[in-house]
Amino acid sequence: MDVNDADRLMPKPEWSRKTFRDVPRVWTPLAVLGDSRLITLLSVAAALSSWYAVAELRLVSPLFLPHPRDVLVAGWEIVTVGYRGLLLIEHLRDSLWRLMSAYVLAIVTGVPLGLLSGYSSKVRAAVDWIIEFYRPLPPLSYYVVLVIWLGIENESKIALLYLAGLAPIYIASLEGVRNVPSDRVHVARCLGATNRDVFWRVVLPSCLPEIFTGLRVALGFTYTTLVAAEMVAAVSGVGWMVLDASKFLRGDVIFVGILVMGLTGLLLDRVVRAVDRVVVPWRGKS
Repeated sequence: MDVNDADRLMPKPEWSRKTFRDVPRVWTPLAVLGDSRLITLLSVAAALSSWYAVAELRLVSPLFLPHPRDVLVAGWEIVTVGYRGLLLIEHLRDSLWRLMSAYVLAIVTGVPLGLLSGYSSKVRAAVDWIIEFYRPLPPLSYYVVLVIWLGIENESKIALLYLAGLAPIYIASLEGVRNVPSDRVHVARCLGATNRDVFWRVVLPSCLPEIFTGLRVALGFTYTTLVAAEMVAAVSGVGWMVLDASKFLRGDVIFVGILVMGLTGLLLDRVVRAVDRVVVPWRGKS
């Protein structure tokens, strides 16, 4: 009997048979802080507590930092009575209609255009310079031109939001095609795949992670531009409500609008991320 056989026959201590999952967790302060959700809740609570303390002690003028109590009262008033003749849900409805109309249109046109540009250098030569030309421009610099062309109604606002969301989606789709590993394409062709099969079974699945990243970035850009879009000749919308309240130094209404826009943007981003997890379950797996 050799040494290895003796080791196998010897009884092992009880603790060595337990797996890592069998070991009971010890809830120490460091272990509690390891929970990311709890850290987020603590961070939010700390921010709200700091806001309440600064406002309660009047360390900052209420003109610049309204009390949370005043913000809640103003929010309830806007929800139940309205602001400038419209309830909060109506302002939010108008803003989301402009936002989502432009966002969906940017997806429908930006993704195919980016994929085509990644596939064809001729298409990229014809389209890429347009995207790269207007992309660095501030939205208000060409918004006046859109108002002249399309008028002061929703058409010009949707066009501005569309241009804001188109560039990130186009660039993400283009780079997604260019970053597809060439060995995947070669293996598919060696197995007899046609050009159509290569696109639908290799290129597009490989591009989807970058495309969804572009969709999230585009959503943020579009929402940021929403305030600029509602600056000109608008009488509704959350962005317009914030701008209108700033003329009368209504800090409580401004904070209500900011909170509504922030929470709505966070919710929309969560929706895109949820769709990403369903459509692209292979993200991060190679």
